[in-house]
Amino acid sequence: MRRLFICAAVLGLAFSSAAQAKGCIKGAIAGGVAGSVAGHGKVGAAAGCVIGRHEANKADAQKTAPQTTTPRK
Repeated sequence: MRRLFICAAVLGLAFSSAAQAKGCIKGAIAGGVAGSVAGHGKVGAAAGCVIGRHEANKADAQKTAPQTTTPRK
């Protein structure tokens, strides 16, 4: 469990920018826990960070996308 916290802290420092860390910390924690169950905590944390950032960026893109509606006839 201590390794998980250390790994999450290192990833948090590596991606300390608020824009880049969005989703990374949550994904790294979840990936680290899942990876430690499988015996690969560091790999799971890194993959969780990448996936978490991807999902956060995708959600931000959907929020900022212009809402275009076609008028009904």
